[in-house]
Amino acid sequence: MENSKTIYLIRHCEAEGQGPDAALTLKGKEQSIQLANLLKEKGIQLVISSTYRRAMESIRPLTVGLNISILQDERLVERVLSPVSIENWQFHLEESFADLDLILEGGESSIQAMNRGILAIQDYLNRLEDTLAIMTHGNLLALLLKYYQASIGYYEWKKLTNPDVFKLTIGKNQVLINRVWRN
Repeated sequence: MENSKTIYLIRHCEAEGQGPDAALTLKGKEQSIQLANLLKEKGIQLVISSTYRRAMESIRPLTVGLNISILQDERLVERVLSPVSIENWQFHLEESFADLDLILEGGESSIQAMNRGILAIQDYLNRLEDTLAIMTHGNLLALLLKYYQASIGYYEWKKLTNPDVFKLTIGKNQVLINRVWRN
């Protein structure tokens, strides 16, 4: 596409947990090196990451290899379905893909999470760099993909892997989405 920008939208590697300070597992550290090898020749000029430790650790080998720094952005952290542990959380998550305005007490609706993530993407699309890497989390990644392709929902979220990578080619009137990670 003429005058297009490329975004590699990435889900973090395997981690020890879900909290903001959860580190990568040994397998996750190996995956981060595979991820760097996959992306090192893609012409990435800018890397933006969720502030969560597992996201930063997942993208660090790439940035070290490219000798570029990581911009941290709170808008890319995982969506909070609920601040407390809930039974049947996957049922509620599935419902939140069907009803983007559904919000559990103290949580964040799908549309709220999607909007904050899209605002971040739009901010970075206004920069001079043509090829970006954005490191985030599974639920937010699925919601960002849903923004560009409405048919994406809960079942596509369930198929995501750790890590996962989607290439978005964003042109004036078109967005192409291709999955580039193969487990």
